[in-house]
Amino acid sequence: MTSILTNSAAMAALSTLRSISDGMETTQGRVSSGLRVGDASDNAAYWSIATTMRSDNKALSTVQDALGLGAAKTDTAYTGLDNAIEVISEIKAKLVAAREPGVDKTKIDKELTELKNQLVSTAQSASFSGENWLYNSSTTAIGTKEMVGSFTRDSNGNVSVGILEFDASTSVLIDTDDAALGLLTKDYDADAELSTPTGTVANYFLVDVTSTTTAAGTAIALTAATLDTEIEAMIRVVDAILGDATDAAATLGATNSRISMQDDFMADLMDVIDKGVGRLVDADMNEESTRLKALQTQQQLGIQALSIANSNSENILSLFR
Repeated sequence: MTSILTNSAAMAALSTLRSISDGMETTQGRVSSGLRVGDASDNAAYWSIATTMRSDNKALSTVQDALGLGAAKTDTAYTGLDNAIEVISEIKAKLVAAREPGVDKTKIDKELTELKNQLVSTAQSASFSGENWLYNSSTTAIGTKEMVGSFTRDSNGNVSVGILEFDASTSVLIDTDDAALGLLTKDYDADAELSTPTGTVANYFLVDVTSTTTAAGTAIALTAATLDTEIEAMIRVVDAILGDATDAAATLGATNSRISMQDDFMADLMDVIDKGVGRLVDADMNEESTRLKALQTQQQLGIQALSIANSNSENILSLFR
Protein backbone atom coordinates (compact mmCIF):
# COMPACT_ATOMS: atom_id res chain seq x y z
CA MET A 1 0.00 0.00 0.00
CA THR A 2 1.21 3.46 -0.89
CA SER A 3 0.27 6.25 1.55
CA ILE A 4 1.01 9.94 1.49
CA LEU A 5 0.41 10.13 5.25
CA THR A 6 2.73 7.36 6.31
CA ASN A 7 6.01 7.00 4.45
CA SER A 8 7.44 3.79 5.91
CA ALA A 9 10.56 3.89 3.73
CA ALA A 10 11.35 7.45 4.82
CA MET A 11 10.79 6.53 8.46
CA ALA A 12 13.17 3.56 8.18
CA ALA A 13 15.80 5.68 6.42
CA LEU A 14 15.42 8.43 9.04
CA SER A 15 15.82 5.92 11.89
CA THR A 16 18.98 4.55 10.28
CA LEU A 17 20.32 8.06 9.78
CA ARG A 18 19.70 8.91 13.43
CA SER A 19 21.56 5.76 14.52
CA ILE A 20 24.47 6.67 12.26
CA SER A 21 24.52 10.24 13.67
CA ASP A 22 24.61 8.88 17.23
CA GLY A 23 27.51 6.62 16.30
CA MET A 24 29.36 9.53 14.70
CA GLU A 25 28.84 11.68 17.80
CA THR A 26 30.26 8.93 20.01
CA THR A 27 33.23 8.30 17.72
CA GLN A 28 33.99 12.01 17.29
CA GLY A 29 33.93 12.38 21.08
CA ARG A 30 36.46 9.56 21.41
CA VAL A 31 38.67 11.05 18.71
CA SER A 32 38.61 14.53 20.25
CA SER A 33 39.15 13.39 23.86
CA GLY A 34 41.32 10.34 23.19
CA LEU A 35 39.16 8.38 25.65
CA ARG A 36 37.04 5.32 25.02
CA VAL A 37 35.57 5.68 28.51
CA GLY A 38 35.18 9.38 29.26
CA ASP A 39 32.47 9.22 31.91
CA ALA A 40 30.51 6.70 33.95
CA SER A 41 27.82 6.30 31.28
CA ASP A 42 30.37 4.84 28.85
CA ASN A 43 31.41 2.01 31.16
CA ALA A 44 30.67 2.41 34.86
CA ALA A 45 33.08 -0.31 36.04
CA TYR A 46 36.07 0.88 34.02
CA TRP A 47 35.35 4.53 34.80
CA SER A 48 35.26 3.76 38.54
CA ILE A 49 38.54 1.86 38.43
CA ALA A 50 40.24 4.55 36.35
CA THR A 51 39.02 7.37 38.59
CA THR A 52 40.28 5.59 41.71
CA MET A 53 43.67 4.81 40.19
CA ARG A 54 44.10 8.37 38.92
CA SER A 55 43.42 9.58 42.46
CA ASP A 56 45.98 7.11 43.82
CA ASN A 57 48.51 8.34 41.28
CA LYS A 58 48.09 11.89 42.58
CA ALA A 59 48.77 10.57 46.07
CA LEU A 60 51.88 8.76 44.80
CA SER A 61 53.05 12.00 43.22
CA THR A 62 52.78 13.66 46.62
CA VAL A 63 54.74 10.75 48.13
CA GLN A 64 57.47 11.42 45.58
CA ASP A 65 57.60 15.04 46.71
CA ALA A 66 57.85 13.90 50.33
CA LEU A 67 60.64 11.47 49.40
CA GLY A 68 62.46 14.32 47.69
CA LEU A 69 62.21 16.37 50.87
CA GLY A 70 63.40 13.43 52.96
CA ALA A 71 66.30 12.83 50.59
CA ALA A 72 67.31 16.49 50.87
CA LYS A 73 67.33 16.26 54.68
CA THR A 74 69.33 13.03 54.77
CA ASP A 75 71.74 14.37 52.14
CA THR A 76 72.32 17.50 54.20
CA ALA A 77 72.88 15.56 57.41
CA TYR A 78 75.16 13.05 55.66
CA THR A 79 77.23 15.82 54.08
CA GLY A 80 77.68 17.41 57.50
CA LEU A 81 78.62 14.11 59.11
CA ASP A 82 81.05 13.28 56.32
CA ASN A 83 82.79 16.62 56.76
CA ALA A 84 82.84 16.16 60.55
CA ILE A 85 84.47 12.74 60.15
CA GLU A 86 87.25 14.30 58.10
CA VAL A 87 87.83 16.98 60.73
CA ILE A 88 87.80 14.44 63.57
CA SER A 89 90.34 12.36 61.64
CA GLU A 90 92.50 15.46 61.34
CA ILE A 91 92.22 16.05 65.09
CA LYS A 92 93.33 12.47 65.73
CA ALA A 93 96.31 13.01 63.43
CA LYS A 94 97.25 16.20 65.30
CA LEU A 95 97.11 14.39 68.63
CA VAL A 96 99.31 11.62 67.27
CA ALA A 97 101.75 14.30 66.14
CA ALA A 98 101.66 15.83 69.63
CA ARG A 99 102.83 12.51 71.03
CA GLU A 100 106.14 12.98 69.22
CA PRO A 101 108.85 14.04 71.71
CA GLY A 102 110.00 17.64 71.39
CA VAL A 103 106.87 18.88 69.57
CA ASP A 104 105.42 22.27 70.61
CA LYS A 105 102.13 21.13 72.04
CA THR A 106 100.76 24.65 72.44
CA LYS A 107 100.96 25.28 68.70
CA ILE A 108 99.20 22.02 67.98
CA ASP A 109 96.53 23.05 70.48
CA LYS A 110 95.86 26.18 68.42
CA GLU A 111 95.23 23.95 65.43
CA LEU A 112 92.97 21.76 67.54
CA THR A 113 90.99 24.83 68.61
CA GLU A 114 90.35 25.82 64.98
CA LEU A 115 89.42 22.29 64.05
CA LYS A 116 86.92 22.14 66.90
CA ASN A 117 85.48 25.48 65.79
CA GLN A 118 85.08 23.97 62.33
CA LEU A 119 83.16 21.05 63.83
CA VAL A 120 80.76 23.45 65.55
CA SER A 121 80.31 25.40 62.32
CA THR A 122 79.67 22.23 60.34
CA ALA A 123 77.07 20.98 62.79
CA GLN A 124 75.26 24.33 62.87
CA SER A 125 75.23 24.63 59.08
CA ALA A 126 73.81 21.16 58.36
CA SER A 127 70.22 22.43 58.31
CA PHE A 128 67.52 21.97 55.68
CA SER A 129 63.98 23.34 55.82
CA GLY A 130 64.46 24.29 59.46
CA GLU A 131 65.62 20.82 60.54
CA ASN A 132 69.11 20.07 61.81
CA TRP A 133 69.93 16.50 62.74
CA LEU A 134 73.49 17.28 63.83
CA TYR A 135 73.02 20.29 66.12
CA ASN A 136 70.41 20.58 68.86
CA SER A 137 69.87 23.80 70.77
CA SER A 138 66.41 22.88 72.07
CA THR A 139 65.56 21.55 75.50
CA THR A 140 63.80 18.69 73.70
CA ALA A 141 66.12 15.94 72.56
CA ILE A 142 66.20 15.05 68.87
CA GLY A 143 64.39 11.76 68.39
CA THR A 144 63.24 9.58 65.51
CA LYS A 145 62.52 11.43 62.28
CA GLU A 146 59.68 10.19 60.08
CA MET A 147 59.45 10.59 56.31
CA VAL A 148 56.50 9.62 54.12
CA GLY A 149 57.69 6.69 52.04
CA SER A 150 54.70 5.07 50.33
CA PHE A 151 50.96 5.06 49.67
CA THR A 152 49.22 1.69 49.41
CA ARG A 153 45.73 0.33 48.83
CA ASP A 154 44.95 -3.21 49.94
CA SER A 155 42.56 -5.74 48.37
CA ASN A 156 39.70 -4.38 50.50
CA GLY A 157 40.23 -0.84 49.28
CA ASN A 158 41.75 0.40 52.53
CA VAL A 159 44.52 2.95 52.08
CA SER A 160 47.56 3.57 54.26
CA VAL A 161 50.68 5.71 54.27
CA GLY A 162 54.06 4.06 54.79
CA ILE A 163 56.70 5.79 56.88
CA LEU A 164 60.51 5.68 56.67
CA GLU A 165 62.25 6.30 59.99
CA PHE A 166 65.70 7.45 61.03
CA ASP A 167 66.85 7.71 64.63
CA ALA A 168 68.40 11.18 64.48
CA SER A 169 69.58 10.90 68.08
CA THR A 170 72.47 8.78 66.77
CA SER A 171 73.65 11.54 64.44
CA VAL A 172 73.61 14.50 66.87
CA LEU A 173 77.11 15.92 67.10
CA ILE A 174 76.44 18.82 69.45
CA ASP A 175 73.70 19.31 72.04
CA THR A 176 73.70 22.63 73.85
CA ASP A 177 71.12 21.49 76.40
CA ASP A 178 72.46 18.10 77.46
CA ALA A 179 76.08 17.46 76.49
CA ALA A 180 75.60 13.71 76.95
CA LEU A 181 73.34 13.62 73.87
CA GLY A 182 76.01 14.86 71.42
CA LEU A 183 78.84 12.75 70.02
CA LEU A 184 81.26 15.66 70.27
CA THR A 185 80.00 17.09 73.56
CA LYS A 186 79.58 13.93 75.66
CA ASP A 187 82.42 12.42 77.63
CA TYR A 188 84.11 9.12 76.82
CA ASP A 189 86.08 7.03 79.27
CA ALA A 190 89.51 6.60 77.74
CA ASP A 191 90.23 3.70 80.07
CA ALA A 192 87.18 1.82 78.79
CA GLU A 193 88.60 2.05 75.26
CA LEU A 194 91.59 -0.09 76.25
CA SER A 195 91.49 -3.78 75.38
CA THR A 196 92.31 -4.39 79.04
CA PRO A 197 90.95 -1.50 81.17
CA THR A 198 93.06 -0.55 84.17
CA GLY A 199 90.13 0.64 86.24
CA THR A 200 91.30 4.25 86.29
CA VAL A 201 88.55 6.47 84.91
CA ALA A 202 89.77 9.12 82.47
CA ASN A 203 86.86 11.00 80.89
CA TYR A 204 87.38 13.34 77.94
CA PHE A 205 85.09 15.19 75.54
CA LEU A 206 85.99 16.91 72.29
CA VAL A 207 83.90 20.10 72.08
CA ASP A 208 82.75 22.37 74.90
CA VAL A 209 79.70 24.48 73.99
CA THR A 210 78.77 25.22 77.63
CA SER A 211 75.74 22.94 77.52
CA THR A 212 73.13 23.40 80.23
CA THR A 213 73.96 19.89 81.44
CA THR A 214 77.70 19.64 80.97
CA ALA A 215 79.85 16.61 80.37
CA ALA A 216 81.61 15.01 83.34
CA GLY A 217 85.14 15.10 82.07
CA THR A 218 87.94 17.19 80.61
CA ALA A 219 87.95 18.89 77.25
CA ILE A 220 90.52 17.57 74.82
CA ALA A 221 93.19 20.25 74.71
CA LEU A 222 96.95 20.45 74.93
CA THR A 223 99.32 22.44 77.08
CA ALA A 224 103.10 22.33 77.42
CA ALA A 225 102.60 20.19 80.53
CA THR A 226 100.28 17.61 78.95
CA LEU A 227 101.65 14.13 79.64
CA ASP A 228 102.15 11.51 76.96
CA THR A 229 99.75 9.17 78.75
CA GLU A 230 97.09 11.90 78.64
CA ILE A 231 97.63 12.42 74.92
CA GLU A 232 97.27 8.69 74.33
CA ALA A 233 94.03 8.74 76.32
CA MET A 234 92.79 11.64 74.18
CA ILE A 235 93.67 9.73 71.01
CA ARG A 236 91.63 6.74 72.17
CA VAL A 237 88.65 8.99 72.93
CA VAL A 238 88.85 10.76 69.56
CA ASP A 239 89.09 7.38 67.84
CA ALA A 240 85.94 6.26 69.72
CA ILE A 241 84.15 9.45 68.63
CA LEU A 242 85.27 8.81 65.08
CA GLY A 243 83.87 5.28 65.24
CA ASP A 244 80.48 6.46 66.50
CA ALA A 245 80.31 9.22 63.87
CA THR A 246 81.20 6.70 61.17
CA ASP A 247 78.43 4.35 62.36
CA ALA A 248 75.93 7.23 62.31
CA ALA A 249 77.00 8.23 58.79
CA ALA A 250 76.69 4.62 57.60
CA THR A 251 73.15 4.37 58.97
CA LEU A 252 72.26 7.71 57.44
CA GLY A 253 73.75 6.66 54.12
CA ALA A 254 71.70 3.44 54.17
CA THR A 255 68.54 5.46 54.87
CA ASN A 256 69.40 7.81 52.03
CA SER A 257 69.89 4.87 49.70
CA ARG A 258 66.54 3.43 50.74
CA ILE A 259 64.84 6.75 50.00
CA SER A 260 66.47 6.88 46.57
CA MET A 261 65.33 3.35 45.72
CA GLN A 262 61.81 4.08 46.95
CA ASP A 263 61.70 7.25 44.85
CA ASP A 264 62.69 5.28 41.73
CA PHE A 265 60.07 2.65 42.55
CA MET A 266 57.37 5.31 42.97
CA ALA A 267 58.19 6.74 39.54
CA ASP A 268 58.01 3.28 37.94
CA LEU A 269 54.79 2.46 39.79
CA MET A 270 53.11 5.66 38.60
CA ASP A 271 54.07 4.83 35.01
CA VAL A 272 52.64 1.31 35.34
CA ILE A 273 49.38 2.64 36.79
CA ASP A 274 49.10 5.17 33.95
CA LYS A 275 49.55 2.35 31.43
CA GLY A 276 46.97 0.20 33.20
CA VAL A 277 44.41 3.00 33.25
CA GLY A 278 45.16 3.71 29.60
CA ARG A 279 44.38 0.12 28.63
CA LEU A 280 40.97 0.47 30.27
CA VAL A 281 39.81 3.86 29.06
CA ASP A 282 42.00 5.11 26.19
CA ALA A 283 40.60 5.03 22.67
CA ASP A 284 42.39 3.19 19.87
CA MET A 285 42.84 6.10 17.47
CA ASN A 286 43.47 3.82 14.46
CA GLU A 287 40.25 1.97 15.12
CA GLU A 288 38.25 5.12 15.84
CA SER A 289 39.48 6.92 12.73
CA THR A 290 38.51 3.91 10.59
CA ARG A 291 35.10 3.76 12.25
CA LEU A 292 34.59 7.50 11.74
CA LYS A 293 35.36 7.20 8.02
CA ALA A 294 32.91 4.30 7.72
CA LEU A 295 30.20 6.23 9.57
CA GLN A 296 30.70 9.24 7.32
CA THR A 297 30.15 6.99 4.31
CA GLN A 298 27.08 5.44 5.93
CA GLN A 299 25.74 8.90 6.70
CA GLN A 300 26.02 9.93 3.06
CA LEU A 301 24.27 6.75 1.98
CA GLY A 302 21.60 7.28 4.64
CA ILE A 303 20.93 10.79 3.39
CA GLN A 304 20.67 9.43 -0.16
CA ALA A 305 18.28 6.69 0.97
CA LEU A 306 16.11 9.24 2.79
CA SER A 307 16.06 11.42 -0.31
CA ILE A 308 14.92 8.47 -2.43
CA ALA A 309 12.25 7.52 0.13
CA ASN A 310 10.87 11.06 0.15
CA SER A 311 10.84 11.24 -3.66
CA ASN A 312 8.60 8.16 -3.83
CA SER A 313 5.64 10.22 -2.58
CA GLU A 314 6.12 12.68 -5.43
CA ASN A 315 5.62 9.85 -7.93
CA ILE A 316 1.98 9.60 -6.80
CA LEU A 317 1.29 13.00 -8.45
CA SER A 318 1.76 11.37 -11.85
CA LEU A 319 -1.29 9.22 -11.19
CA PHE A 320 -3.50 12.33 -11.07
CA ARG A 321 -2.39 13.87 -14.34
